[in-house]
Amino acid sequence: MVKKKNYKKELMQRLLSCVFLLLGALSLLYQPASGTPLQENKLLFLWWNVENLFDTHNDPATEDDEFTPGGKLQWTEKKLALKQMRIRYLLSAIEAHPEYRKYPDILAFAEVENRPLFQETLSKVQGINYRLIYHESSDPRGIDIGLAYNPNFIKAEASKAYSMSLDGKPTRKIIVAGFSTSSHPFHLILNHWPSRSFDTKWSEQKRIAAAKVTRHIVDSLLVANPKADIILMGDFNDEPGDRSLKEVLGSSPDDGKVRMPGSKLLYNCWSGYKGIGSYSFGSHWQKIDQILLSSGMLDQKRLYVQKNAFRCISFNRLLDADGKKPYSTFAKRKYQGGYSDHLPLLLKVSIEK
Repeated sequence: MVKKKNYKKELMQRLLSCVFLLLGALSLLYQPASGTPLQENKLLFLWWNVENLFDTHNDPATEDDEFTPGGKLQWTEKKLALKQMRIRYLLSAIEAHPEYRKYPDILAFAEVENRPLFQETLSKVQGINYRLIYHESSDPRGIDIGLAYNPNFIKAEASKAYSMSLDGKPTRKIIVAGFSTSSHPFHLILNHWPSRSFDTKWSEQKRIAAAKVTRHIVDSLLVANPKADIILMGDFNDEPGDRSLKEVLGSSPDDGKVRMPGSKLLYNCWSGYKGIGSYSFGSHWQKIDQILLSSGMLDQKRLYVQKNAFRCISFNRLLDADGKKPYSTFAKRKYQGGYSDHLPLLLKVSIEK
């Protein structure tokens, strides 16, 4: 009788061992983390103005005094930790989403104060080790664009930051970075154009000036290779139909016109999108954060986008209680502990096998 019980126990242990081995093998095949074989033919690009990702230390060289424990905004380590946690939650939500099942392969954040803070925020994301490309800007407040990429799939080639001076004052830099994946080269251009502070029309010329610099960068890349795969992402502080975007940069909602031979137009991914905008002002959703593509991204070769590749992420946690605007960290300079006053943009890019 004892032998029979021991035999049953041993058999059960063997069965459980087999089950665990099988589950382990399946987890390797279907794991959702970056690097899963199911997603090797896709790249995810994320753009997000994260709204004042500041550390708590006073930098004498910049206007960041209010983002200190004793400053007007009473910015403490606890509040910073919560903001970083919310950023990482967003990345984890993308990784867990059944349509993506991976972290963004390239992400760019606007309004980051410095490289160490950007590094610290991303270093605690479980399951991926991002590498950074970071250019300090001359912005008076000290805010930059932080760029990170997944080295498992992407190789960084080179990057450059273009400076711009308006009315004798430096502005945030426009960043161009070259990458390659599966031997396919591509370029990324990142923007955070001058804001609409005080008056939209009064500040429009500043954004037009930024658009001219960005257009010059695009033209230079297209001269070298008319079929270059170029992705522009940013907070442009203007909408797709505004003069800076439509007339100067060449933003177009018509993919047919973008693909025409000799066309220099850039396809705006908001075209045909049914969801809300990325920013809310006066109870009106605006599309001031944008992703634009060169014609090379529409040719079904090398790197390219398919239908419904673009999304503005707007799940409930990112919105306020009324769902009429983003759940921001600050509202009228009053702390409320949300994610950001902008919603993130996501682009899924296919890779030619």
